[in-house]
Amino acid sequence: MAYIFLDESGDLGFNFDKKKTSNFFLVTILFNEKHILYNYIVNILLDRILTRRFISQTDEVILIASRRETNKFLNKNFRDYLNRQIKNNHEIEVQVEIKTPAEEKCLQAVDIASWSIFRKYEYGDDKYYQILKSIIVEENALYK
Repeated sequence: MAYIFLDESGDLGFNFDKKKTSNFFLVTILFNEKHILYNYIVNILLDRILTRRFISQTDEVILIASRRETNKFLNKNFRDYLNRQIKNNHEIEVQVEIKTPAEEKCLQAVDIASWSIFRKYEYGDDKYYQILKSIIVEENALYK
């Protein structure tokens, strides 16, 4: 089973539990284009993860996204869009769950990672980024 935890750079939280896993890595997309839809960016991220085979396509894939919206329609649209794109492009099914960091503690760890990468690029502060650098397997702008 493969878990993918999704967060955008944002609030910092330190209380998290570690899921037992032998493979832990980070993939980032850096972008300044604020007008680009979140769904589209997440689709690109998932496509990169699956295309580069960071996870096995035979595994059950569960994407746990940090809740951004409270609107049920927008959350359903997010789930449906990702499922449709991944099924069409990679012929696998992804279970998409939307949770708060309080509900899924690993999202707090992802938030720390996102914040660390954000600090590097926005403020030139790579102190925390250096701690994570060895597990970052891809770090590219949205359009290479």
